[in-house]
Amino acid sequence: MSQELGVTVDKENDIHEWYRQVVMKADLADYGPVQGTMIVKPYGMKLWSSIRSEFQDKIDNEVDNAYFPLFIPERLLDKEEDIVDGFGAEVAYVEDGSEKDMEERVAIRPTSESIVTDFFSDEIRSHRQLPYRLNQWANVVRWEVSDTRPFLRTREFLWQEGHTVHETHEEAEAEARKRLKQYEEIVEEHLAIPSVLGYKPEHDKFPGADYTYTIETLMPDGRSIQSGTSHNLGQHFTEAFDVTYEDESSEEKTAYTTSWGISTRLIGSLILAHGDDNGLRLPPTIAPIQVVVVPIYQDDNKEEVLEFSREAENELKGIRTEVDRRDHRTPGYKFNEWELKGVPLRIEIGPDEAESGTATLVRRDTGDREEVEIDRLGDRVDELMAGIQEQMYRELETYQEDNIRTAESKEEMLGTIGRSRGYVRAKWCGSESCEAEIKDEVAAEIVVLPFEEDSSPEAVQSGGTVEGECAVCGGEARKWAWYAKNY
Repeated sequence: MSQELGVTVDKENDIHEWYRQVVMKADLADYGPVQGTMIVKPYGMKLWSSIRSEFQDKIDNEVDNAYFPLFIPERLLDKEEDIVDGFGAEVAYVEDGSEKDMEERVAIRPTSESIVTDFFSDEIRSHRQLPYRLNQWANVVRWEVSDTRPFLRTREFLWQEGHTVHETHEEAEAEARKRLKQYEEIVEEHLAIPSVLGYKPEHDKFPGADYTYTIETLMPDGRSIQSGTSHNLGQHFTEAFDVTYEDESSEEKTAYTTSWGISTRLIGSLILAHGDDNGLRLPPTIAPIQVVVVPIYQDDNKEEVLEFSREAENELKGIRTEVDRRDHRTPGYKFNEWELKGVPLRIEIGPDEAESGTATLVRRDTGDREEVEIDRLGDRVDELMAGIQEQMYRELETYQEDNIRTAESKEEMLGTIGRSRGYVRAKWCGSESCEAEIKDEVAAEIVVLPFEEDSSPEAVQSGGTVEGECAVCGGEARKWAWYAKNY
């Protein structure tokens, strides 16, 4: 691959530079003129639109879309002080000298719980309105001071955020869990990335939440990415904003709320999880172009090859197909470019194929080649799309399973995290100070308390279900915690 077109570093040796080059050279995004911002280019936007469409289909029958202002008066943030404390320096405020009569500061949306809950306080009156569910697709601003990277961490990004109101804590809990499972379906079935679902530790919850649930995905460099969150907010926000309703007995009750969201960070996960030294590798479900047909011809056989390419395209009904007819690019250049962009399957058609009535198929994920007769092309491509999707998921599933290790002492934890990639599971007493010891020494933290480990908040409050000692302090263990370095 040429220097101009291709990725010039190995993913394993320099994943950060590799990532930057893939984002830029595959035309996913570019850096914005303000530090820490990004321009999402059409190809990257198609990935986000696919995720958006997939999730929208899941919630259409239950949740109504709405839109709330980008600007939030400071008084609303002050009603819920945990929000300001939680986001701290990340909250950006408007400073405009022309607004001399501005009575209070105006924040740029870091998240919408405060403004949405304020709306709920005016909107909700009766139990007949509940459950009340809204969703918005929007942008948010968090004035990141750490290293920023397109999709993974930027000062402005696109996301989906759902907000719901319920009569009981149990209903809110069921809602928060349901949305997390839908995120799991997006990540695992649409993006072909295995995940781990669970809780965040008490000290790492969303500010103001009773419980925060997370979906974690393990990247090839052994770091974990939080790919989506769902929060049972209990009555924390509704008490602050006076969101009440009349129950069936005409008694006034305080409501319960949830919020849940995914963002363009999922595109960063997609790039890191599947990409290789040649660029992107996209699962067929999300690939903007699933099949690229590359005609290979000379002047004396051009029309014959192009006509047969059209026949091949006609056999691919229902498949997102592109026929690359560019005359100013060589076949080799085209091969490299479409590999860089991650198209799952390439079909090569030259004069030999046109004469024999066949097409040569090349898989992006494995590089395997095969020859297929034109009248079997549609069926075979359908089979390959399913096979590629499954293979890409299984490849990462094996990697994840191979990179979950158990440690029984602090020394073993530090050594395991230092030597190996992935998750280290260890018994934990529940103290933030124990996590801090690990974080201070190897920059790893508790990323999830998995559901499968039976570490629910209820279990912890009742004394926990884990027997043994905390791997860090030796005190009584209350739960299994999974540590990792993260993005």
